Amino acid sequence: MSLVVSGAHAQSLAERLDPLLNSAVEEQHIPGLAIGIVQDGKLVYARGFGVMEIGRSDRPVTPQTLFHMASITKPFVATSVMQLWEQGKVDLDAPVRKYVPYFQLRDARAASITVRQMLTHSSGMPDVNDYGWNRPQYDENALERYVRSLSNRKLLWDPGTKFAYSNIAYDVLGDLVAKVSGQTVEDYIDVHILQPLAMSSSTLLLRKADAGRLAAGHTKGTLGSMKVVKHYPYNRAHTPSGNLHSNVDDMARWAMANLNRGELDGHRILKDSTYDVMWKQYAKRTEAVGVGISWFLADLHGQKAVIHNGGDDGFMTRLVLFPERRAALVYMLNCDVCKPESFDGAVLDAALGK
Repeated sequence: MSLVVSGAHAQSLAERLDPLLNSAVEEQHIPGLAIGIVQDGKLVYARGFGVMEIGRSDRPVTPQTLFHMASITKPFVATSVMQLWEQGKVDLDAPVRKYVPYFQLRDARAASITVRQMLTHSSGMPDVNDYGWNRPQYDENALERYVRSLSNRKLLWDPGTKFAYSNIAYDVLGDLVAKVSGQTVEDYIDVHILQPLAMSSSTLLLRKADAGRLAAGHTKGTLGSMKVVKHYPYNRAHTPSGNLHSNVDDMARWAMANLNRGELDGHRILKDSTYDVMWKQYAKRTEAVGVGISWFLADLHGQKAVIHNGGDDGFMTRLVLFPERRAALVYMLNCDVCKPESFDGAVLDAALGK
């Protein structure tokens, strides 16, 4: 059951957005799209368009459809690290190796990489070359094995000097959460974030996702047609950088908790003051986009925005928070070559009440 609020305002949003999004799905041959808008602590618009898998009209996308969220997983890992920091178990400016002693690169500079540098993509860490989607691992030791396998990689440059987006860094951070907490990173996030926020459909473990509600990923096939991706993007070795499975209803709750600076329905996942640390700019991704702790910071449509997007084989996702307006939007596409730019501006305007 969707949490969407009914009423005149919700009806107005539906009248404005439904035709636009229906047209985008049809004209771009988008297999499926799920979208939600949060305003003032309520999910005021939640819709699904298209299908979970091409050729399956009996499987329409709804706000409850589960999508591979890709890199939107990273703020959940960062939130986990910040919880451990609040408890005094992690020092953000200590070397990562203090908590993950077997983290080794073929580069002496790696010994100085701090937790904060990994969190802000300023560690100089390289990125993943091969996610192994075609040879997935499912056991709980997969992540540690991956971190131990990094011993032949080298840094791009001195830690703390430049921005470089690194999925590897977040995989290492996930292993740090596991080693400090004594739980797998999947269990830690489930117990300390998903359960308190009542994100009951969300999971980082593919085998725990409701297969009947799980969208298939799509990419471009022959003659521009869409086809299901050959290998679903899951490998437990890369859970921290992108294995969250979620839907509009649950991601709306995640957005609300962050807009409330860590609290939802009497459950607090972070202290209010911790957001001053997370949403501070530490580096620049571009001249217009700053880098916080996992989150990206920008001005969109004249408003300060806190953003994270995601993309993997077969999927694209986007989450935008407007803290000063207590508004947010989230959308998910089961397609990696579609162009949400055609409707992004209109949805942003709708989220801001324009």
